[in-house]
Amino acid sequence: MAIESKTNNHHVGWIEIICGGMFSGKSKELINRIKTAEAAQQKVAIFKPAVDTRYHADKIVSHDAAALDAKPINDAKMMLEGTEDLHIIAIDEVQFFSQDIIQVVEQLANAGKRVIVAGLDMDYEGKPFGPMPSLLSVANYITKLHALCVLCGAEASYSYRKITSKDQVVLGEKDKYEARCRNCFNS
Repeated sequence: MAIESKTNNHHVGWIEIICGGMFSGKSKELINRIKTAEAAQQKVAIFKPAVDTRYHADKIVSHDAAALDAKPINDAKMMLEGTEDLHIIAIDEVQFFSQDIIQVVEQLANAGKRVIVAGLDMDYEGKPFGPMPSLLSVANYITKLHALCVLCGAEASYSYRKITSKDQVVLGEKDKYEARCRNCFNS
Protein backbone atom coordinates (compact mmCIF):
# COMPACT_ATOMS: atom_id res chain seq x y z
CA MET A 1 0.00 0.00 0.00
CA ALA A 2 1.47 3.32 -1.03
CA ILE A 3 1.06 6.27 1.28
CA GLU A 4 1.24 9.69 -0.30
CA SER A 5 0.93 13.16 1.09
CA LYS A 6 -2.42 14.89 0.67
CA THR A 7 -0.66 18.13 -0.20
CA ASN A 8 1.38 19.36 -3.14
CA ASN A 9 3.73 21.27 -0.85
CA HIS A 10 7.02 19.35 -1.07
CA HIS A 11 8.25 20.98 2.13
CA VAL A 12 5.71 19.27 4.35
CA GLY A 13 7.19 16.29 6.14
CA TRP A 14 5.45 13.34 7.68
CA ILE A 15 6.04 10.07 9.50
CA GLU A 16 4.94 6.66 8.20
CA ILE A 17 5.09 3.58 10.41
CA ILE A 18 5.13 0.02 9.10
CA CYS A 19 4.65 -2.33 12.05
CA GLY A 20 3.62 -5.84 12.94
CA GLY A 21 5.02 -9.11 14.21
CA MET A 22 7.88 -11.13 12.82
CA PHE A 23 7.43 -12.59 9.32
CA SER A 24 4.66 -10.10 8.45
CA GLY A 25 6.56 -8.39 5.61
CA LYS A 26 7.63 -5.13 7.28
CA SER A 27 11.07 -4.94 5.65
CA LYS A 28 9.65 -6.00 2.29
CA GLU A 29 7.07 -3.19 2.47
CA LEU A 30 9.79 -0.71 3.43
CA ILE A 31 11.94 -1.86 0.49
CA ASN A 32 8.96 -1.53 -1.88
CA ARG A 33 8.28 2.04 -0.74
CA ILE A 34 11.95 2.97 -1.13
CA LYS A 35 12.15 1.47 -4.64
CA THR A 36 9.01 3.35 -5.67
CA ALA A 37 10.50 6.62 -4.38
CA GLU A 38 13.82 5.99 -6.11
CA ALA A 39 11.99 5.28 -9.39
CA ALA A 40 10.44 8.74 -8.99
CA GLN A 41 13.96 10.25 -8.70
CA GLN A 42 13.60 11.00 -4.99
CA LYS A 43 16.74 11.05 -2.87
CA VAL A 44 16.67 8.46 -0.08
CA ALA A 45 18.86 7.59 2.91
CA ILE A 46 18.37 4.18 4.52
CA PHE A 47 19.40 3.41 8.10
CA LYS A 48 19.38 0.35 10.32
CA PRO A 49 20.61 -0.38 13.84
CA ALA A 50 24.18 -1.67 13.79
CA VAL A 51 23.19 -4.45 16.21
CA ASP A 52 21.02 -6.13 13.54
CA THR A 53 23.45 -8.31 11.56
CA ARG A 54 21.11 -11.26 10.96
CA TYR A 55 21.26 -11.18 7.17
CA HIS A 56 23.86 -8.54 6.38
CA ALA A 57 25.81 -5.88 8.27
CA ASP A 58 25.04 -3.02 5.88
CA LYS A 59 21.82 -3.95 4.08
CA ILE A 60 18.19 -4.19 5.01
CA VAL A 61 17.00 -7.60 3.93
CA SER A 62 13.50 -9.04 3.84
CA HIS A 63 12.74 -12.68 4.63
CA ASP A 64 12.34 -13.31 0.89
CA ALA A 65 15.90 -11.95 0.32
CA ALA A 66 15.02 -8.56 -1.20
CA ALA A 67 17.76 -6.18 -0.09
CA LEU A 68 18.91 -2.57 -0.22
CA ASP A 69 22.09 -0.93 1.02
CA ALA A 70 21.70 0.75 4.40
CA LYS A 71 23.90 2.65 6.80
CA PRO A 72 24.25 0.78 10.10
CA ILE A 73 24.34 3.15 13.07
CA ASN A 74 24.39 2.96 16.87
CA ASP A 75 23.17 6.47 17.64
CA ALA A 76 19.91 7.76 16.12
CA LYS A 77 21.28 11.31 16.05
CA MET A 78 23.63 10.24 13.26
CA MET A 79 20.59 10.28 10.95
CA LEU A 80 20.50 14.07 11.16
CA GLU A 81 23.87 14.44 9.43
CA GLY A 82 23.85 15.19 5.71
CA THR A 83 20.11 14.91 5.16
CA GLU A 84 19.49 18.45 3.89
CA ASP A 85 19.07 17.44 0.22
CA LEU A 86 17.19 14.22 0.86
CA HIS A 87 13.47 13.64 0.33
CA ILE A 88 13.08 10.42 2.31
CA ILE A 89 14.68 8.91 5.40
CA ALA A 90 13.97 5.18 5.79
CA ILE A 91 14.67 3.28 9.01
CA ASP A 92 14.38 -0.49 9.47
CA GLU A 93 14.17 -2.40 12.78
CA VAL A 94 13.42 0.82 14.67
CA GLN A 95 12.55 -1.09 17.86
CA PHE A 96 16.28 -1.64 18.47
CA PHE A 97 17.02 2.10 18.78
CA SER A 98 16.93 4.03 22.05
CA GLN A 99 14.17 6.52 22.86
CA ASP A 100 16.31 9.21 21.12
CA ILE A 101 14.89 7.97 17.82
CA ILE A 102 11.56 9.67 18.58
CA GLN A 103 13.05 13.17 18.65
CA VAL A 104 15.18 12.42 15.58
CA VAL A 105 12.20 11.18 13.54
CA GLU A 106 10.13 14.22 14.54
CA GLN A 107 13.00 16.60 13.74
CA LEU A 108 13.40 15.06 10.28
CA ALA A 109 9.66 15.27 9.56
CA ASN A 110 9.59 18.87 10.83
CA ALA A 111 12.40 19.62 8.37
CA GLY A 112 10.13 18.51 5.50
CA LYS A 113 11.29 14.91 5.13
CA ARG A 114 9.14 11.88 4.51
CA VAL A 115 10.26 9.50 7.27
CA ILE A 116 9.40 5.83 6.78
CA VAL A 117 9.97 3.64 9.84
CA ALA A 118 9.58 -0.14 10.05
CA GLY A 119 9.73 -2.31 13.14
CA LEU A 120 8.15 -4.69 15.59
CA ASP A 121 5.37 -3.11 17.62
CA MET A 122 5.46 -5.88 20.28
CA ASP A 123 8.22 -7.97 21.81
CA TYR A 124 8.21 -11.73 22.40
CA GLU A 125 5.94 -11.27 25.46
CA GLY A 126 3.36 -9.31 23.48
CA LYS A 127 4.37 -6.04 25.18
CA PRO A 128 5.09 -2.72 23.42
CA PHE A 129 8.63 -2.77 22.06
CA GLY A 130 11.16 0.02 22.65
CA PRO A 131 10.31 3.40 21.12
CA MET A 132 7.53 2.02 18.92
CA PRO A 133 4.54 3.09 21.11
CA SER A 134 5.72 6.72 21.10
CA LEU A 135 6.47 6.61 17.37
CA LEU A 136 2.99 5.26 16.68
CA SER A 137 1.50 8.18 18.60
CA VAL A 138 3.31 10.81 16.50
CA ALA A 139 2.91 9.06 13.13
CA ASN A 140 0.83 10.53 10.34
CA TYR A 141 0.28 7.14 8.69
CA ILE A 142 0.35 3.64 10.19
CA THR A 143 0.37 0.32 8.35
CA LYS A 144 -0.01 -2.78 10.53
CA LEU A 145 0.97 -5.97 8.75
CA HIS A 146 0.18 -9.53 9.76
CA ALA A 147 1.74 -12.92 9.12
CA LEU A 148 -0.06 -16.26 9.26
CA CYS A 149 -0.08 -18.28 12.46
CA VAL A 150 2.16 -21.33 12.09
CA LEU A 151 -0.20 -23.38 14.29
CA CYS A 152 -3.67 -22.61 12.90
CA GLY A 153 -3.25 -20.38 9.84
CA ALA A 154 -5.16 -17.42 11.30
CA GLU A 155 -3.95 -13.82 11.02
CA ALA A 156 -0.88 -13.51 13.26
CA SER A 157 0.40 -10.37 14.96
CA TYR A 158 2.52 -11.95 17.71
CA SER A 159 6.16 -13.05 17.64
CA TYR A 160 6.40 -16.22 19.71
CA ARG A 161 9.90 -17.01 21.00
CA LYS A 162 10.69 -20.74 20.83
CA ILE A 163 13.81 -20.57 23.02
CA THR A 164 14.18 -19.81 26.71
CA SER A 165 15.58 -16.33 27.36
CA LYS A 166 14.32 -13.40 29.39
CA ASP A 167 16.31 -10.84 27.35
CA GLN A 168 14.02 -8.55 25.42
CA VAL A 169 16.38 -8.50 22.43
CA VAL A 170 17.41 -11.88 21.06
CA LEU A 171 18.24 -11.72 17.37
CA GLY A 172 16.95 -14.64 15.40
CA GLU A 173 14.82 -15.97 12.62
CA LYS A 174 12.60 -19.03 12.23
CA ASP A 175 15.02 -20.99 14.39
CA LYS A 176 14.02 -18.83 17.39
CA TYR A 177 10.66 -17.26 16.52
CA GLU A 178 7.38 -18.05 14.87
CA ALA A 179 4.30 -16.04 13.98
CA ARG A 180 1.22 -16.74 16.07
CA CYS A 181 -2.34 -15.49 16.31
CA ARG A 182 -3.68 -14.18 19.62
CA ASN A 183 -5.24 -17.51 20.65
CA CYS A 184 -2.20 -19.66 19.85
CA PHE A 185 0.18 -17.12 21.39
CA ASN A 186 -1.75 -17.14 24.69
CA SER A 187 -2.25 -20.92 24.89
